[in-house]
Amino acid sequence: MTTINRTGIHYAWIILAVTFACLFVGSALRSVPGIIMLSLEHEFHWDRGTISGAVAVNLFLFGLAGPFLGRLMDVFGVKAITITMIIMVTLGAGSSVLIQQPWQLYLLWGVIIGAGSGGTSMIMGSAVVNRWFHERRGLALGILGAAFSSGQLIFTPVLMKLNILEGWRTTTLFIVVLLALVVLPLVIWLMADSPGKKGMRPYGANGHTETTLSPDPNPMRKVMANPQFWLLAFSFGICGLTTSGLFQTHLITHGIEHGFPEMTMAVSLGLMGATDVFGTILSGWLCDRFGKRWPLAVYYLLRGATLLLLPYVESTGQLMAFSVVYGLNWLSTIPATSALTADLFGKQNVGVVFGWICFAHQVGAAIASYGAGYLHQIAGNYTLAFMASGLFAFVATGLVVLIRE
Repeated sequence: MTTINRTGIHYAWIILAVTFACLFVGSALRSVPGIIMLSLEHEFHWDRGTISGAVAVNLFLFGLAGPFLGRLMDVFGVKAITITMIIMVTLGAGSSVLIQQPWQLYLLWGVIIGAGSGGTSMIMGSAVVNRWFHERRGLALGILGAAFSSGQLIFTPVLMKLNILEGWRTTTLFIVVLLALVVLPLVIWLMADSPGKKGMRPYGANGHTETTLSPDPNPMRKVMANPQFWLLAFSFGICGLTTSGLFQTHLITHGIEHGFPEMTMAVSLGLMGATDVFGTILSGWLCDRFGKRWPLAVYYLLRGATLLLLPYVESTGQLMAFSVVYGLNWLSTIPATSALTADLFGKQNVGVVFGWICFAHQVGAAIASYGAGYLHQIAGNYTLAFMASGLFAFVATGLVVLIRE
């Protein structure tokens, strides 16, 4: 196994660290709309539905762009596509501090940042891991899953404090600076598309040569005829409906309406992020040792139960307990779903196939983002949205059980 001579560390772990940084900071940008929503309402007098609609466009295009970006990464490599997308979202977010009209919010946050965010997502992470790791794929995917989900949560207390003290524009620019001055230079300097370009084999690969399969000419024609794809896609769609679309957009406002201070809600999300780091890495470890299907089914079962309990959380202690339990399976579904995608449909096609599965995730997220805002306008609270999401999580449990590993 080829290693870096001075340290004895296989270069795959350096690639993993760079990818972690991309996903960690990139996903933090995605938490900004939920944090600044009330600030936008107060400054511009826009209603909840208008702002939630822009977030829904963002989530939908984030998902729709994913399979196309995944295909480009399969064909042209991860590095060039990632650099292009980082530049795109950095310019979009930086320009957003000048918005004055709702159409500008939809254009910048909805279209530009939404479409560009796929370059720093688990589609990138899946493409990297399945190229660079022969062994420990589950662990590596778990680490990146933790980066993607926890970045937007661990940054939340910092961003909320900035929003309270300095305003929503400073909050946005903070993430812009991290993307432009930290993440982008790291990718340009250290990222490599494949082990072959570094004269080495993937981590854990045996033998004298690396076998690199070219992506199939039209993999989705065969994939979409396979029922296993639809079971994965629909279950992951429910994952999006019960996580990012619902919580990322509405949890903070739900808590504030229930009498929790803004910083308490920020700490709650930060605690979810901290426990999610442990839960997602543990998920990858479990997938390496016990398969992917049954751990995935358990995650959805636990998520459904916790969502049904959320409307009855009234005290700070209950909120923090909920944060710990929910955080343990926030996106622990990612390692199992990504690894199942590679196993069922081929590592050489994982970018485009997992991209379409992630599109299903974001369709669910967009439905939850807009739907919860709409139900709030009708009922005056989020209770119905949380209860419906919990029931959908139970449906996902049944879908996963039907998957054949």
